[in-house]
Amino acid sequence: MIRAALETHAPGFTDTVLAERGVSAARLGAYNPNYVGGDIASGAMSLWQTLARPVPRWNPYRTPLPGTWLCSSATPPGPSVHGMCGYHAARAALKTWPERAPAGEAMEA
Repeated sequence: MIRAALETHAPGFTDTVLAERGVSAARLGAYNPNYVGGDIASGAMSLWQTLARPVPRWNPYRTPLPGTWLCSSATPPGPSVHGMCGYHAARAALKTWPERAPAGEAMEA
């Protein structure tokens, strides 16, 4: 079904496919416990989750560890193939860089 739609817009696409594999949601969930119910997109994309991923805080990219930032699909704007999670995490990190290390510890570059 998907391949036929692609073939309509990109003739010859089917000839380039070397192999394919389908995995059920149950099997994905069994393979990786983070894929609850087979969901590879970090959970429900409700309005609350859109605004409060992964936890409700002003800067969702910052972690409690100095110099450590989160840029996965668990952060806004959420899962997709757009790279915006990393873009926004990088912007947030650059606003505070270089962070000061806690007293007595050296920050690595």
